[in-house]
Amino acid sequence: MGKIRVLIADDHSIVRSGIRALLELQEDIEVIGEAANGREALDAVEKLTPDVVLMDIAMPLMDGLEATRRIVKSHSKTRVLILTQHDNKEYALSGIKAGAAGIVPKKAGPSELVSAIRAVHQGDSFIHPSMAKWMVKDYLQRVGEDPFDTLTDREREVLKLVAEGHSNREIADQLFISVKTVLGHRDKIMQKLDIHSRTDLIKYAIRKGLISMDG
Repeated sequence: MGKIRVLIADDHSIVRSGIRALLELQEDIEVIGEAANGREALDAVEKLTPDVVLMDIAMPLMDGLEATRRIVKSHSKTRVLILTQHDNKEYALSGIKAGAAGIVPKKAGPSELVSAIRAVHQGDSFIHPSMAKWMVKDYLQRVGEDPFDTLTDREREVLKLVAEGHSNREIADQLFISVKTVLGHRDKIMQKLDIHSRTDLIKYAIRKGLISMDG
């Protein structure tokens, strides 16, 4: 079995050099190239077809998230492992949403980075333990959250009026807003509640006690 071919994308040369030195100690890993920004990373992936890309997020010209999205879309066999200085949930979730196979903070130990590279190359996902705990906690909180609680007071007003059968113009006149604004509120409501028709909106409003069955 051949070596894992790795591309390092980071805008700091000293970081790239350090990672290269670490990886060159591994018998099963080969560093085939480096990139200093997202655009260079895309070009390198096109030319070198690496197995794994170590991708920094904050880079000039094109950030690592956009580069990751494009690589995942056009090179399905190349796996992206996000490297970030930030271990907060916003960065981690953004990386996963962009299509990265894993995410590791730069403060992680050398053995953890090597393990992450091997894991994503084998088709697994890798979330560093320091991030996994609060990602699970955040997920569980979102699962238990009532979507109705995410609606603003104005969105609840619009929901009630829509469910009562008022037209967009009638709602606009009653709330002293434009029809365009009404439509915007309605779209946000349906998105938040994962509802796709006016009929389902009415059913939902009835279940929530916003309107009665007798109207």
